[in-house]
Formats: sequence, C-alpha cells, structure tokens
Amino acid sequence: MSERIQKLLAQQGVASRRQIEQWIKEGRIRVNGQLASLGLKVELTDKFSLDEEPIDIQAPDEETHVLLYHKPVGEVCTRYDPEGRITVFSALPELKQGRWIAVGRLDYNTSGLLLFSNNGELANRLAHPKYGFEREYRVRIYGEVKPEVLTRLLKGVILEDGIAAFKTIEPGLRKGRNQWFKVSLGEGRNRIVRRLWASQDLVVNRLERIRFGPIHLADLPVGKHRFLTKTELEALFDANNTF
Repeated sequence: MSERIQKLLAQQGVASRRQIEQWIKEGRIRVNGQLASLGLKVELTDKFSLDEEPIDIQAPDEETHVLLYHKPVGEVCTRYDPEGRITVFSALPELKQGRWIAVGRLDYNTSGLLLFSNNGELANRLAHPKYGFEREYRVRIYGEVKPEVLTRLLKGVILEDGIAAFKTIEPGLRKGRNQWFKVSLGEGRNRIVRRLWASQDLVVNRLERIRFGPIHLADLPVGKHRFLTKTELEALFDANNTF
C-alpha cells in the first residue's frame, strides 16, 4: 500500500515529518534515484536515500510497542557507532517486524530512563518540543550552589541556542563538595541539563533521568528493560493529546 513519502519515512523513524519535508525541499532525498517531491506516493519496496546514503526501510509491525530501558553510563544512543562503543540498541529485545526507534537520546555519560517505540511517528512526536513532555532528572553538582543561582536557573538563562530554564529545582542530599538536586524541564535540547548548570560555572558529575512525562524509571535495574503496561501506554498517549 502506498503512503506519502513524509509519512512513511516518519513512521520508519528517519525524522519528523517537518524535518523530512525540509530535506525534500532542499533536494536531499531521492526515491529510486530520482529527487523526491512533497506528497509523493511511495511504497516500502522503493529505494530511498538521504544525501546519497541509503535509508534502511523495514516492514512495520501493525501493533505499537513502547519499551522502557534503564540506560547505563557508557552507552551511545546511535544504531551504529564508528568508534565501536556499545549502543543502547544492543540490549533491546528483537522485534518480529520493524525496529526500535529511540525517543530522543541521552548522552554517553548520562544514565536513566530512555523510551523506545517501533512506531517512528510516535517516537518523533514524544520527543518533539511542541508536546512539552516534562523530563525529570537527578543531578549531582560539584561546588557551592548559592540561592541566587537557583533563582536564575528557574527564571531562565541565555544559552547559545536560546533561553532555557528549569521548571522545578528540589535540593537534596549534600556530601562534602557535592550536592544532589532533582530538576525538571519541558524540553530535551541536546545536553540541556548540563549546559544550564555550566552557565553558572558549576560542574555536573552525575546525571540520571528518572521520569519522562507520566512514565517513571522507578526501581528498574540498570541495563534492564520492560514493556510499558497498558495503563502506562494510555497515560502516555493521553498526555498532551500526543497520539
């Protein structure tokens, strides 16, 4: 069955529909060797490329699955790593059809909650800033954190890619020069938590994501995964009318 190219590639987890549309306008996507056009009807058997690099297309599973994974420090959120580092995909269960697509990413030195879905369009929606899914982290800071610093981080500071702020900051255990905080924010810009603290000349030496929207990491062991329950799926789909 044929689908519009931006819809099919979004379902495959290549990128969001908007990003794919932009790539098509820029002449970066080809189908069967020919430049793609917006709204072009395509099929899974067609050959796709982005910047002349083949795009791997797989038959999707009709049932949507969402997986929760407790990412350890030291894994990368890419399917293939040229440096040979362990990727988060190596620990996931195999699917009968389709493939796992990460909902956003966590950097190499960050651990915690990471969601995956076999539905690329859903994965892109969950990660998109438009839907404002709140992320919550446990963060350990080295150095003295003065009250005025917390005030600035809640009010908003200017980073290289715009203004950013925490929605909440909850101080926690202090040990020596280190102090734990629980922070939340409604976006997932690259390394945003680390960059916010760095803007105040403070060093993050531990970072763990513990919640994404209504989904909590809870007591899932490091390196383990589980499928979301029916109740969790319903909460995720209902949140901000995502799907």
